[in-house]
Amino acid sequence: MTDSSAPTALPSIADLDPRELGGDGSILVRQRRDHDELDRMMNDYEQAPPGDPERERLWKDVVQLTFSHAFAEETVLWPLLRRLTGDGEELTAIVEEEHQAINELVARVEEAGPDDPRREQWIAEAFALIRRDIRDEEDELLPLLRAGLDDRRLRRVGAAWEAVRLTAPTHPHPAVPRRPPGNAVLGVPLSGYDRLRDLGARRAGLLAGAALGAAGAVLLARRDRRGTR
Repeated sequence: MTDSSAPTALPSIADLDPRELGGDGSILVRQRRDHDELDRMMNDYEQAPPGDPERERLWKDVVQLTFSHAFAEETVLWPLLRRLTGDGEELTAIVEEEHQAINELVARVEEAGPDDPRREQWIAEAFALIRRDIRDEEDELLPLLRAGLDDRRLRRVGAAWEAVRLTAPTHPHPAVPRRPPGNAVLGVPLSGYDRLRDLGARRAGLLAGAALGAAGAVLLARRDRRGTR
């Protein structure tokens, strides 16, 4: 006999169509888009033969998307989720631990030489953690945002998250805190250094405008969080 008092599980965002996720621009649509892209790139990396230069390009792309995506979550989404639900503190703590473990593994890979025999094992471990993190977010955390916010709010949060993601650090920095305001205080200056590494010094002029955009997005996110009080 089914216990009618047991809470009904919320559907994973993996099982919903874009309209059910709040439509174009929704944070849930944006999150799933990034997750799908990460999954595709990790699969392509694993299927490419050893020694193929494409593998290194794919690895760099995975790293850049993983860290910008996670930083935006920790800056915009998880503080909001902690205000929306009583389970938010416990659930976001689990994901933050996963993010930290990924951070430390990728830092090892970046510090190791290309011929280090441990490198591929660390990459495989990082991929396994990224995949677990995606499932935890899509099955446990993000459904709570769908349940707690209307479509218009989901799109507003999506815009703030996207602005932070586009100007966030793109490499591991294990010493940076996982929560605001410490992550923003230490992480935003590092994003300029990371993007110089990624894009090259000739693109440095774009960073000033990007930094302004990030500051505005953080302010918008803080105002949005105050609205949940």
